[in-house]
Amino acid sequence: MARYHALALVTKFWKPGTDYADEVVRVVKGKVADGDFVVVSEKAISTAKNNIVDESSFKPGVNARLLATIWMPFAWGYILGIICHFGQRLLRRIRTYPHESGSQHKEVALQFAGFSQGLMFGSEGGIDGSNLPYSLVSLRLNNSFEVAEAVRRQVWMRLGKKVVVIIVDTDKTYTFRNFHFTPRPNPLKGIISRGGVVAYVAGRALKLRRRPTPLAVAGLELSVEEALTIANVADRARGPGSGATVWDMAARFKVAETSVTWDMLAHVKHKPIVIVRRTTRNPHEAQKENS
Repeated sequence: MARYHALALVTKFWKPGTDYADEVVRVVKGKVADGDFVVVSEKAISTAKNNIVDESSFKPGVNARLLATIWMPFAWGYILGIICHFGQRLLRRIRTYPHESGSQHKEVALQFAGFSQGLMFGSEGGIDGSNLPYSLVSLRLNNSFEVAEAVRRQVWMRLGKKVVVIIVDTDKTYTFRNFHFTPRPNPLKGIISRGGVVAYVAGRALKLRRRPTPLAVAGLELSVEEALTIANVADRARGPGSGATVWDMAARFKVAETSVTWDMLAHVKHKPIVIVRRTTRNPHEAQKENS
């Protein structure tokens, strides 16, 4: 069985307009070697590409309000959340789900991801508000492979290193034997994306193995299992950033969910890039040898 070691790289916070390919090249220079996997966060790229929306500008419809005021606090707070083995703190937060900002969030989910995804507990269709300020949320990438390939080419042309670039989302893929499925749309080929909320509840309720979802791989054909393994190794090395959820992020800064600022986020260590090496050596040791 292959062994993997990971090195998470700290960068500045990627605001909209950041040249993410240039950032990847700059940060991995002197640390990456031929054959390494460069794992990049989809959320960070989506933010850099300005693939974000301001939920406060959306007027909630009837369905969004019903999801925020009834479905979330009652269905998720007292039934589905318990079935999914949520902790008591998370259940308390869901039971007091904010009506107005929650309705706006659900309206965004309905418009950009559809009703099935709108029924989700969070990260509906890849929509994510963690590690973003105010009422901003990032949307999923619709061209993950093209983005991964562009980054891979930049690393090759500027550094002369043949690497494999993997774009990963923290939304989970669940595994039952050799069957991999996720509620998240547009995963890597070989991962089944169907069922939305049903897939999420089934995976959580059955306590199936869950790992971050690889969305695209450029530079090498990988099996789904190896892509999932690398995504999981990278996720463990990266950590949760400013918080795993919007609630956690707000609690960290001791402000309301929509009161986190760009400046607050700029003071957090961000690790959108992780080098994963299939080797018995640790990337830290390799870095020392190259210095």
